[in-house]
Amino acid sequence: MTRTRRAVLALAVALALAAPWPPGPAAQPAGAGALEQLRAFLNQARSARGEFTQKVLRSDGSVAESGSGEFAFERPGRFRWEVRRPFEQLLVADGQRLYFFDKDLNQVTVRRLADALASTPAAMLFGDSGAALEREFALRETGARDGLAWIEAVPRSKEQGFERIAIGFRDGLPGTMEVADAFGRVTVFEFRAIRRETGLGPELFRFVPPKGADVVEQ
Repeated sequence: MTRTRRAVLALAVALALAAPWPPGPAAQPAGAGALEQLRAFLNQARSARGEFTQKVLRSDGSVAESGSGEFAFERPGRFRWEVRRPFEQLLVADGQRLYFFDKDLNQVTVRRLADALASTPAAMLFGDSGAALEREFALRETGARDGLAWIEAVPRSKEQGFERIAIGFRDGLPGTMEVADAFGRVTVFEFRAIRRETGLGPELFRFVPPKGADVVEQ
């Protein structure tokens, strides 16, 4: 599995496993800091759709891999992440299992959501409680950059496979997430057109392996 695909899987698991926080304030005031915006997003975004681009940067800043697509989630436990370009992939979580379909390989990887919990570099963005967030990450605001308010999270465990996460917020929504590893490479996710929606429907989060596909249980 490529670095981009591993990063996508990690993000998908984090989204799918996230449980809603109790209802929070309707919106954050203008100029709210990154921590405030993070907490508001966790409080309010129980279900949503959006678009994304993703790229893996080498240590010199050049792009090693890139892609784009759409996603939808409904907390807790349901998620759909669809890569459209340059290759087609689909990740679907139905509340119990996570399905990863690689169309080019005609292969489906199936994991229990509970077993996949460890692969969550985006858990700080889509986690289930502030207390859990503080247990897993050391958080600090790092100021403004590229029109976004940024927060940096360093995992407290050295076994996570990544060095740090940075997330930039604008108007209460995540705009960019950067995941840096120990080798100087950075995976960048950029989110667009995020819109909160209710009643997405169970069919969106249901997956049946295509006929003839190789199904691998993990």
